[in-house]
Amino acid sequence: MTSTTPAARNRPSDELRLAALRNFAANGFAGASLQQIADDAGYAKSSVLYHFGSKEALLEAGISPALEALEQVIDELVASDLTAGDWVRFRERFIEMLLAHRLEVFTFINHRSSFAGAPVCTRTDAVIRRLTDLIFAQRPSTEERLRFGIALGGAAYALVAGMTYRDEADFAEDDVVRQALNRIVGELLEPVTAQR
Repeated sequence: MTSTTPAARNRPSDELRLAALRNFAANGFAGASLQQIADDAGYAKSSVLYHFGSKEALLEAGISPALEALEQVIDELVASDLTAGDWVRFRERFIEMLLAHRLEVFTFINHRSSFAGAPVCTRTDAVIRRLTDLIFAQRPSTEERLRFGIALGGAAYALVAGMTYRDEADFAEDDVVRQALNRIVGELLEPVTAQR
């Protein structure tokens, strides 16, 4: 016997937030429209405004979970003794955050200028500044600074570049990517973090 009960939907705000992130990633903040976001999520534009009030509030709601995850990763490192093992845990957690929040990272890396001045942009800049200050407090050499920048920025960019230049389906499974990133980022940071 087949059921005539329609499939349950996720919460409208969750569906709208995901549709917004996809639109922001594909078109940038300036290029994404509330109407297109509503259409992609299967809702009326008035639903977007009811749940979020504005495109800026929708951007904030979309990016905030990634910022909170990054803040937690940084908080754990700050609370640690900054031993080599602490840096390994930081690296692993940072990579997990990137994998869990690809659309948010993609939007920020590739479209930041389209929402510069928005409160979420200011907040994101502050979180990244906090991480940078933590790294620089260790008084890294020029080579060590480059290793951190290439390792962390490169990991983030490598994940999102595929969304720009390749079909997302072409990208390897998360477990394969996680292992590769941990190995590569670990190799880049090992000379720096082993001395800490």
